Amino acid sequence: MKASFAQLRSLLCVVACVFALGGNALAQDPAAADLMAAQQAVERADRADADQYAPDTMAMARQQLEQAQRAAQDRRERRQAPALAQRAAADADLARAQSEEAVAQAQLAQRKAEVDQLQRQLTAGEGR
Repeated sequence: MKASFAQLRSLLCVVACVFALGGNALAQDPAAADLMAAQQAVERADRADADQYAPDTMAMARQQLEQAQRAAQDRRERRQAPALAQRAAADADLARAQSEEAVAQAQLAQRKAEVDQLQRQLTAGEGR
């Protein structure tokens, strides 16, 4: 038996409805993407030892992430959640950058000390 145009049209309607409902499920919580990005930014900063090198900025990022998560759960404050999450992500990124800078500065200082030591050794060797 051949499928008629009416049956194909019904099938297309069903497929379109499934996609539309699936898209609505993802779009129902606009703060979810911002919260996920903020959480990932805090985790990246944590892996960069931001607690050691930028503790105040890292604490602020965690506090704002918690506020964003609470706001996302509260019906009255849900609109504020994306902005709070974005601030948390920005602070976490700043903390990570500060941490990476501090590590780079420490490595630079170590390399400079090594160069100075080698120069002293060369100078002492020339004096013989």
